[in-house]
Amino acid sequence: MNLKGAGERRTMTGVAAAVLAAAAFGAFAPTGTAGADAPVEVAAIAGEGGAYGPRPTVVLEHGAFADSSSWSGVISRLRADGYPVVAAANPLRGPHGDAAALRGLLDHVKGPKVLVGHSYGGSVISEAAADRTDVKALVYVAAFLPAPGETALELTGKYPGSTLPGALDPVPVTDPDGTRGTDLYIRQDEFRHQFAADVPRDEAALAAAGQRPIAQAALEEKATVAAWKAIPSWAVVTTRDLNIPPAAQRFMAERAGARITEVAASHSVAVSRPGVVTRVIESAARATR
Repeated sequence: MNLKGAGERRTMTGVAAAVLAAAAFGAFAPTGTAGADAPVEVAAIAGEGGAYGPRPTVVLEHGAFADSSSWSGVISRLRADGYPVVAAANPLRGPHGDAAALRGLLDHVKGPKVLVGHSYGGSVISEAAADRTDVKALVYVAAFLPAPGETALELTGKYPGSTLPGALDPVPVTDPDGTRGTDLYIRQDEFRHQFAADVPRDEAALAAAGQRPIAQAALEEKATVAAWKAIPSWAVVTTRDLNIPPAAQRFMAERAGARITEVAASHSVAVSRPGVVTRVIESAARATR
């Protein structure tokens, strides 16, 4: 999940500005362990040190209890640095169906891509990127990196530390086809403490009111593929996370051979520490060129 800071910004050249005008945008210290109708075109832009080849499009996938606006602080920094960005709308219904939706967007966006997933969004990008040559890197931000057969619920409980179950507000729902299920929210009075303890109180309250629920079934659906087995990965591990225990995050990231950055932040690290998240994404992007 997700929820902003000033950062180091480079002066944009005229070429970079032209590229950004044509791109589609969404609306939200390493450790030793190392929508427009037209397709998005990825063009060469100039930067420090001279002309670069095509920069990959950064595709951001939010997680549960959030929406694309949770990437806003990251998006503004990536744009300032000349990266095309698209923040996808995650249906939050289940990894398989959500990955299919994301693949549709990936088919539409031309050129090389870096996929970034926050929280449950990690499960989605792990499936959506499988067998795709256009996805050059995966970045997991306080996220799940499931292996085939694993579920988000199982991985959350693998190590102690998550207080999410006690903060949930389940709501019975009926789909258009008559199927009954349960949508999960975080109680608004618990949202900041549980999800965004290092986010300003007023901002966290807005995020709590506008949170998008995840289907309970999505957290119980088993992964079938793991793109991180074939695609280089990076991971931001949040050491003050009350949703996914830091130990679980480290376990998954180390298993994947990801380049790990640890940060003392809540689960909403993209909101509270957008500069750190942006630097990791750009590191992954540079490694693809």
